[in-house]
Parts: sequence; C-alpha cells; structure tokens
Amino acid sequence: MLFVALVMNPLIVFWKIRRNPFPLTLLCLRESGITAFFTRSSAANIPVNLALSEKLGLHEDTYSVSIPLGATINMAGAAITITVLTLAAVHTLGIAVDLPTAILLSIVAAVCACGASGVAGGSLLLIPLACSLFGIPSEIAMQVVAVGFIIGILQDSAETALNSSTDVLFTAAACEAEERQAA
Repeated sequence: MLFVALVMNPLIVFWKIRRNPFPLTLLCLRESGITAFFTRSSAANIPVNLALSEKLGLHEDTYSVSIPLGATINMAGAAITITVLTLAAVHTLGIAVDLPTAILLSIVAAVCACGASGVAGGSLLLIPLACSLFGIPSEIAMQVVAVGFIIGILQDSAETALNSSTDVLFTAAACEAEERQAA
C-alpha cells in the first residue's frame, strides 16, 4: 500500500499535472489519510475530503460528485488486500501461479473491490470470491478471512487511508489538469 501511495499515485498525478506531485500527495495523505486511518471508514471520511477539496480551491461541481463516488468505488487498498491475501493462500497451498494469472487476479480484485462496503473490514468478505478462482474450498478461504480479521486493524486502517486520500488526490489532479488546459 505504501508503494501505491508513494510511487504509483504520484506517477499518475505527475502524468496528469506535469509537475512535482509529492506536495499534493503528502498533503492528501496528511489531511485525509490520517483521519481515514483512524476512522477505518471511507464513508465517514467524506466530510473531511469535502473540506480538504474546498481548502484546495477545487471546483465544487467536480468534488461534490467525485468525493462521495470515490468513497464508494475507489478501493485500491481493498484490491491490494484481496490480491495479497489470496496469493498468500495460493502459495501456502502450493498452487503455482504465473504472472498473467496474478495480473488477472489483480484486475478481478480491483473490479470486485468497487463493490466492497466503505466500512471497516469490507474487503475481507471478497477474499472467498478471489480464492474460488484457484479452486480453493470455502473452508480454507474463510480461514484466510480469519487471518485478515487478526491483522485487520492495521491492515484495514492503511487500506482506508490509501482509498480516502486518493479520492482527493485524483480529484485535485483532474481539476488542476483541466485548469491548465483551459489556460
């Protein structure tokens, strides 16, 4: 999740705004990510993200749609959790996974994560779905979910911080790119 927050997201933002993305990235992580880390709920962090968007001077027409929508479907942290825990189960069971299969799992997890609820532990219930792609029985998949609940507080907190801070980060990047094109 740190790799996505500090490498992938800044690369995407740089591609969009064509300047150093780290001041904006770190601001979003500090202002939105810390609150989301402790609430463990993307939905509960919507007011924080709306206030941050206003503080950044973003277009209200844009952020009033993108922030609530992002809290619902922008679940990169959930996709990471689903992928990593499923691959851990697959590896533990000795099932061979090639790179194309791992990439396919990541894509399926990203799409399925959009359906994860914006509450604590919402992504864990999608792990049996991902495990079923490898023929892993439901009993074993639920053991993986149990492991997820054990590491859940720290894992879910980091997951939500990534999800929520990215909502504001990408909204700000889109608004800035739009302003640059209009100028």
